[in-house]
Amino acid sequence: MGNDEMISRNACYWIWITLSIGYNNPKVKRISEMYSDVSAFYYGGISEWRLCGIFSQRELEKFSSTRLEDAQKIIDRCIECNYSIICIDDKLFPTCLYNIECPPALIYVNGTIPDVDNTFSIGIVGTRRATKYGIENSYRFAYALSKYGTIIVSGGALGVDGASHRGALATDGITICVRGCGLNCSYLRENADIRSTIPKRGAVISEYPPDETPRNYYFPARNRIIAALSDGLLVMEAGKKSGSLITANLAAEQGKTIFALLGNNSPQNEGSNTLIKEGLAIPVTDFMDILCEFDNLYATDDELDIDNISLADTGNFPVKGIRKQAPARIYVNKQNDEQTVVTEKSTAPKNTEAAASKPVHKENLNLPQTAQDVYEYIGNEPVHIDKISADLNIPVFKVLTALTMLEMKGLVSALQGRNYILK
Repeated sequence: MGNDEMISRNACYWIWITLSIGYNNPKVKRISEMYSDVSAFYYGGISEWRLCGIFSQRELEKFSSTRLEDAQKIIDRCIECNYSIICIDDKLFPTCLYNIECPPALIYVNGTIPDVDNTFSIGIVGTRRATKYGIENSYRFAYALSKYGTIIVSGGALGVDGASHRGALATDGITICVRGCGLNCSYLRENADIRSTIPKRGAVISEYPPDETPRNYYFPARNRIIAALSDGLLVMEAGKKSGSLITANLAAEQGKTIFALLGNNSPQNEGSNTLIKEGLAIPVTDFMDILCEFDNLYATDDELDIDNISLADTGNFPVKGIRKQAPARIYVNKQNDEQTVVTEKSTAPKNTEAAASKPVHKENLNLPQTAQDVYEYIGNEPVHIDKISADLNIPVFKVLTALTMLEMKGLVSALQGRNYILK
């Protein structure tokens, strides 16, 4: 395919429109609905633009002053860089992206956009200051979901985004990186390696011209595209002011299913835990929690052992403001030689006699009934979430919500392997 064949037929006119009225403008969709051929809009001139009845005087003046030659320069740049341009009226433009309230007029593409309209896709977003827990789970979830043919969509940022793209690429999966700047922009050099690899297995895309530098308001706008390309959105770690919460809200407005990784009470999890607490997100601890919500799309008889995915390199993934964490300590129970890994957030195991003592539950906590039932069930011995669900006859996702509340109140502690114990 020649370079000129990768450019939508009406690209010059749509670029001219974005140069005139800006990006993330809902009037773009109105133009596409009113004109079967956007060239008629361009050649109609000022009288035609006025008749549309949707443009401000300033926008009309911008249409008049913007040159088509400026749009052609951007096309020439894309041809030089071997980028594609897919416009809103092109048959290759994703329907899921067109159907949102404010679709982009066009998208610049490095690589090949996969068939997101007919392939299951999950967006994974989270903080750039991800913890080791967040990095490893971003990588693991993306890896496992990719094994089941899921397209992984993210924003190419440091932390959670980068780990998610890497997880998909590690299993030769397909991933889409949506940038908040031009494709040529060197912003976030730390992730340049994945931006060069992704086009071989998916696409790096943007609604901004190739050499456009990032601006603060480009990133919230970018998030609507991540949400649109995803059937569901997974929030890994998000602080209370995280941009990931903007993506979650946009995804909810688009009718997408929201998931959030269960986390501790660290600042990185404050926003994602709030999503769970307020019932806006389904809590997850395993990739199958996501696939089960879309079980009509999958035959999940073959089990994938997510615990045995290699995480050897995840400690080297770039994270904003990363701090070196203390290594895990291993304690050995002398009675049975059983090893217990203890992180910096946990404590050494209590002695056997203390653990066997009768559990002490606090009273008058004013908990919701489900949380109260779960709290009273948990004792001083680790119990698996599936056993709690089965014995209490409560769905797993409701048990997870209750456990999150109990963790946040300091009543129970989460252990490895989805086990819980009275705190």
